[in-house]
Amino acid sequence: MQSVLALINSPETDVLGITVLTGDGWRDEEVQHTLRLLEIIGRSDIPVVPGAVFPLVNSKEYIARWETLYGKVIYQGAWNFAKKHPVHGPWEIPPMPEGTPSTKAASEDAAHFMVRMVHQFPHDVTIYAAGPMTDLALAIALDAKIAELTKELIVMGGSINPHTDDPEFRLTPRREFNFWMDPEASHAVLHARWPRLVLTTVDISVKTRMEKSLIAQVAKSTTPAAQYVAKYAEANYLWDELAAVAWLDPSVITKWEKLYIDVDVDHGASYGDTLSWAPGQQPDMGEALVEVQNDLDKEKFYRLYVELLTRPTPPAHGVAAAVN
Repeated sequence: MQSVLALINSPETDVLGITVLTGDGWRDEEVQHTLRLLEIIGRSDIPVVPGAVFPLVNSKEYIARWETLYGKVIYQGAWNFAKKHPVHGPWEIPPMPEGTPSTKAASEDAAHFMVRMVHQFPHDVTIYAAGPMTDLALAIALDAKIAELTKELIVMGGSINPHTDDPEFRLTPRREFNFWMDPEASHAVLHARWPRLVLTTVDISVKTRMEKSLIAQVAKSTTPAAQYVAKYAEANYLWDELAAVAWLDPSVITKWEKLYIDVDVDHGASYGDTLSWAPGQQPDMGEALVEVQNDLDKEKFYRLYVELLTRPTPPAHGVAAAVN
């Protein structure tokens, strides 16, 4: 929600829609939270478009069997985590502290919506993807030209060699949730012909933190967006937020690297892990050459992030973006 707010609040974006699929939470629950957020900030004009409930191949049940062979997966999003609620099924929507929305989601599905938007605005749409890749893979399956008709794809996903003591990554440094939840979809997306593909990985994300001091700065603003963040934000890495802010202002990133990236789809011990190669070392089986972010100006990022969350929410105009 914080990255969505940063994108909507930017005066340089026109958010065409927000597509929602199962990831950290189940799709239907996250659709309701997104609708309510847009009501709170006065932007219910932005379509909220439901996407996939389940991955293409992977499943909670399969991973439970996989764990008996290869060990526990700490974080499985909706499958084993529900913030302040017991883990629940895909159709249950726990009580919403921010209130239940009165608006409804779009009747169109996410894959068809993205295909339609890209054809309506050829070479002008940036797709910002901060969840599993299922909807993007479905869109590519519907229309093989969708990738090359976009302007670019901005992804929060993948993990290469993060320097961290976080137990989720210390012993499994190549496992990152967004790529891992639907490896087959991630593989398909990373083999599509995007004009530009930018990747914010775990490696750079763990250098950030939503500290209490940042929340306090945001809380000084009286705008609905800022007060929403002040009330519900918690200390955590700023994964998706960094990907969003760095797209809006690339000067936040101080070090880049071009790598060929893929995801392991063999159903063994490394299923869903990020694969990477330096140019000239890749298998050359259609992998994408990706612009990978390696380091950032943290203070500049925090400053821009706070500015975006605290400014008045503008009407949509300017550069086209579809948020996934």
